[in-house]
Amino acid sequence: MSKLSGVPVSELSEHRFLLFNKDATQHLFEVAAGLDSLVLGEGQILAQVKHVVKVGQGVPGFDRKISGLFKHAITVGKRVRTETNIASGSVSVSSAAVELALMKLPEPSYSTARVLVIGAGKMGKLVIKHLVAKGCREMVVVNRSEDRVAAIRGEFKDVEIIYKPLSDMQASAGEADIIFTSTASETPLFLKEHVQMLPSVSPKLGKRLFVDISVPRNIAPCVSDLVTACVYNVDDLKEVVAANKEDRLRKAMEAQTIIIEELNKFEAWKDSLETVPTIKKFRAYAERIRASEVDKCLSKMGDDISKKQQKAIYDLSMGIVNKLLHGPMQHLRCDGSENRPLSEILENMNAINRMFDLETDISLLEEKIRAKMERSQK
Repeated sequence: MSKLSGVPVSELSEHRFLLFNKDATQHLFEVAAGLDSLVLGEGQILAQVKHVVKVGQGVPGFDRKISGLFKHAITVGKRVRTETNIASGSVSVSSAAVELALMKLPEPSYSTARVLVIGAGKMGKLVIKHLVAKGCREMVVVNRSEDRVAAIRGEFKDVEIIYKPLSDMQASAGEADIIFTSTASETPLFLKEHVQMLPSVSPKLGKRLFVDISVPRNIAPCVSDLVTACVYNVDDLKEVVAANKEDRLRKAMEAQTIIIEELNKFEAWKDSLETVPTIKKFRAYAERIRASEVDKCLSKMGDDISKKQQKAIYDLSMGIVNKLLHGPMQHLRCDGSENRPLSEILENMNAINRMFDLETDISLLEEKIRAKMERSQK
């Protein structure tokens, strides 16, 4: 991070926090569920977690445990959103911005408001989507090129979306009551002198509304000093969040219950990986015996045996072996369905290795499992 950003490591370290083991897992699950976002249930973060899994494939270090961790986080995010309805209402910065502007209108409706959206990128498109959902049927979109605006227009055919180039931004702003900005510009698009030159809005509205969801900001802070303008940015979205505080807390509590349940499932799955070498050797041991005995049986029966009879013998042998292995395998796994202590898993693993002479190096496995037991008791 320091090499890419040019920010010294010492400065970056002041803003980091470290979590380990179960705490780190729980934090990732909370992030995927949208509990750590400014707007509760914000869905874009889950897409980012999915992207991590996609780009992580084949990368050194992104092993079975790490891959399993992120895949489980995706499961948690989906389950929380499905079971708690946490995604209803404002679930992203863009939807919260649209709701905030709606709260500031004299009448809670976009039907008569003149709306301008500057920027047709990912965030700008989301703003347009939420505006349409809130009843806006006409808007002007300023963007560097018309291609993106045309594509958006194709998705919302019942809405009049008028394209304007960046060169018409100032003129378009003068004809708008509400202006949403969501561009990647490194410098402000509107300074105090720009806004001062804009014509007044209707007396009913009083002030022109600027909703800036860009980082860095597209609207200079000094614009707020003007009596003719109201400027809102990402920090002001907390007002929308506060409007649904009670409901948000209830959903968060429901989500935490799911997260703890899924956390225990993941920890059990991770613990069970330590017994995988024993499980594999035990299965291989049973398979060798099964295959050998089937071959003996078939050789004794001669060449007159049909393929149907051969398949019946094969299926019979597989069924017997699978049923015999089922019990021992269940006692080697920590699948979270039973409160089986790790000490019992360790005893079972030792017993099977000893009885069937599997020659599994269990000293390292014992060390790992005992370490897990010690952590779980803290």
